[in-house]
Amino acid sequence: MIATRWWWIRHAPVTCHGGRIYGQRDLPADCADKALFAALASRLPAGARWIVTPLRRTRQTAEALIAAGAPVPAEMREEPGFLEQHFGDWQGLSHAELAALNDGAAHRFWLAPAAVRPPGGESFSEVVARVAAAIDRISADTAGGDVVAIAHGGSIRAALALALGLEAETALRFAIDNCSLTRLDHFAAEGSWRVGAVNLIARPDAPVSA
Repeated sequence: MIATRWWWIRHAPVTCHGGRIYGQRDLPADCADKALFAALASRLPAGARWIVTPLRRTRQTAEALIAAGAPVPAEMREEPGFLEQHFGDWQGLSHAELAALNDGAAHRFWLAPAAVRPPGGESFSEVVARVAAAIDRISADTAGGDVVAIAHGGSIRAALALALGLEAETALRFAIDNCSLTRLDHFAAEGSWRVGAVNLIARPDAPVSA
């Protein structure tokens, strides 16, 4: 069976958000953990197509991985379809400020977070739809190859929803840590997926595996 092998990495931590909801705000990443980047870089395949999003924290993470010894990508490009969820008017607010709005929208969001759209933003269900469309397109273009996608917690959960056939709300239960690796294989002929790893944290003393 011919598989398109997806290597999903969540970007390095954003440290200047001050506990505020940042969503699609373009904030920098902290890529100072050289040992962690070297361990993660050692797990990545040669000859892969690398994808980042238009937010600089993903490109900074990609550049740090290459500097730490990851194989040079066959190409690197931006994919807006893999952006983090847009929280609209809530971006830049603290959770306390969001609760203080008292307009009912935040309350509805926490009751059904996948279906509710923040004012001026998008729902997680909409994130799943756009991520799935981008995955289908890229998988078709890269059949039998490797894709290293450096993206966001929301987009990686969306990819898991697609691979596992999950309701969007169920996929929100996954923990996706910064600099974690999630491995998915797509078999186009069978229309199926295989999950190799979810939220794997590379350790400097861990053995390298394919």
